[in-house]
Amino acid sequence: MEQPSEESALASRFGAGDERALEEVYRRWSPVVFTLALRSLGDRGDAEDVTQRTFVSAWTSRESFDERKAKLSTWLVVIARRRIADAHESRARVKTVQQEVMRITRPDDLVGEPPDLAESILVANEIDQLEPDAQQVVRLAFFDDLTHAQIAQRLDMPLGTVKSHIRRSLNRMRERLEVTNVAS
Repeated sequence: MEQPSEESALASRFGAGDERALEEVYRRWSPVVFTLALRSLGDRGDAEDVTQRTFVSAWTSRESFDERKAKLSTWLVVIARRRIADAHESRARVKTVQQEVMRITRPDDLVGEPPDLAESILVANEIDQLEPDAQQVVRLAFFDDLTHAQIAQRLDMPLGTVKSHIRRSLNRMRERLEVTNVAS
């Protein structure tokens, strides 16, 4: 009878929920996932986030792994590519919301139209509804025009946390503003 390969044995342990196997899988393949994410996203913090999300997704969905269909390493790369695509999609949504917030809070001087007071009050109210840390991060990003790295340094907060606050806050604000716009 043929002995299972080292990767096959590791995949079996991983699929069975062995946390030591998870550690080994992470040690072995996280550099590959990180490199794929970094090349695609061009941002170290985002690549780290994608790497973490890839392995969390793999661990939580390990029952769906079928070694007859793909090697564990191939399966992880597929998950990583999905998380990278999610990151690109999230960036696009955040950019759209940022542009809308900037349009509402800082009208283009070249157009010469005065700010819409109702929209400004609406955005300010939405910011006030955020959690205190998120409020502070959003205000520094949009009103003080600080970069994510500058905000992280000023608030002594991890860069990934700053980015997450901005992403979640803008998504929440967008959803509430869309509901408000539908209602009006």
